[in-house]
Amino acid sequence: MTIDLQPTTGLKDSIEQRRAARAFLSDPIPEVILEQILHLGLRSPSGYNLQPWRFVVLREQQSKETLQNFAFNQTQIAQAPVVLLCCGDRTAGNSDNIEAVIKLGQANNAMPETFAEYMRSQIPSFFEHHPSFESLEAWTNRHTMLAVAHLMIVAKSFGVDSCPMEGFVGAQVKTAFNIPDTVDVCCILCLGYADKPFKAFGGRFSPEQVCFGETYGAAFSL
Repeated sequence: MTIDLQPTTGLKDSIEQRRAARAFLSDPIPEVILEQILHLGLRSPSGYNLQPWRFVVLREQQSKETLQNFAFNQTQIAQAPVVLLCCGDRTAGNSDNIEAVIKLGQANNAMPETFAEYMRSQIPSFFEHHPSFESLEAWTNRHTMLAVAHLMIVAKSFGVDSCPMEGFVGAQVKTAFNIPDTVDVCCILCLGYADKPFKAFGGRFSPEQVCFGETYGAAFSL
């Protein structure tokens, strides 16, 4: 049962204050806070609500040290009280998952039978022809990283720092943690309380530098 614990930091401040923590204190994350991070983080959107993300939650020190061996010995992995292996499941478009999503929608009064039939007929074709992505891994990674972003912002709202990492040997991680062949590890996410020195804000490009008006390369201004 999820307890309705309120965040301590607002959305704007959570986004502005979030940093990739390079070192963590040994302080544990209270279970009620971890529960909220996972519960709210998984409210992330996904195509057809297929929710292709899968997370292996590591809390045992031995598990984290095993992972560290396959992640270029990056020390924050063993330091963080919780580490998530953030994965994308390429079977998310299979009929079993489609039916599970339909059943979930029906339980929440959000799945008219017409849309259920639309999903059954259209999703297999979408994944067969994939007009908007090159591979299933690319599609599942997109949606998994949406969830990772949500998790980091929610974590910060409860005072928990994070560090997303892509420096690891995927095949070794999959073997060590019994991850199926149809599931890809797209990143590691460390969660905990940052130790000093805190990482300074490195700045971001302005919207005028990275946003274009109407067509790529055309000037944009607010």
